[in-house]
Amino acid sequence: MLNSEDRDAIAEAVREAERRTSGEIVVVVDRAAGSYLAVPVVLALAVALFVPWPLLALTMTSAPRIFLLQLIAAALLLAVLLWYGRGGRFVPGFVKRRHAHETALREFTARGLTLTRGRTGVLLYVAVQERYAEIVADAGIDGKVDDATWKGIIEPLLAAAREGRLREGLEAAVASVGQVLAAHAPPAADDVDELPNKVVIL
Repeated sequence: MLNSEDRDAIAEAVREAERRTSGEIVVVVDRAAGSYLAVPVVLALAVALFVPWPLLALTMTSAPRIFLLQLIAAALLLAVLLWYGRGGRFVPGFVKRRHAHETALREFTARGLTLTRGRTGVLLYVAVQERYAEIVADAGIDGKVDDATWKGIIEPLLAAAREGRLREGLEAAVASVGQVLAAHAPPAADDVDELPNKVVIL
């Protein structure tokens, strides 16, 4: 996903962007916002419920044997669905996006972005498995920047990630976020770097 050289390059992009603003940028890259294991489990158990009916209708198989066959079917189905459904393949896109959005909001708070002096913290969050990215801005910035501006930063980032250029996409997105912050939160004379610049990998 991102090697140490990539992470260092993105951290440097954050440092460079923050030199022109009193805002703070935190980059979080999440391999997967959720495991979605419950979906294959529920599917396997639901399908296994139908195994006894043809056996009861068409054969003279005993109840213990039917129960055993049902358990075997459930186990095999679960193994297949866990393999085939890895990465949330059976999960609707809107569910994965909502889950990733909720994770982004949690990370925004967890990374201290609500505690900056001017309330000018900005989270750049990417959920790789969900192919989702979001920018979450604190109160000092959020009301000053419209959604179209953030969307204009997110779309090229997602396009780069789809092409396997996550590092380049993040570097460009960080630079763009820095430009937005510089326009609304210029650097102060007593400005300090309040939050770490390193990329957070989840």
